[in-house]
Amino acid sequence: MELLSEVAVLHDMPEKGLVRGQVGTIVELLSPTVAEVEFSDDQGRAYAMAALQSDEVIRLHHSPYERVA
Repeated sequence: MELLSEVAVLHDMPEKGLVRGQVGTIVELLSPTVAEVEFSDDQGRAYAMAALQSDEVIRLHHSPYERVA
């Protein structure tokens, strides 16, 4: 988990107002496996913040993956 990475929720989390597939941005690292994630609409208005475990999200990539030898 890296600061400012985009992630998507893997499972519905009704208690947090989130559903599978919602996309957020990591805004704070709380521990090696927990991050504070901010969820915003298309106009940039935040509608949810949640501390999520690394196994509750998947990091999104917007460019080809390059392996470092």
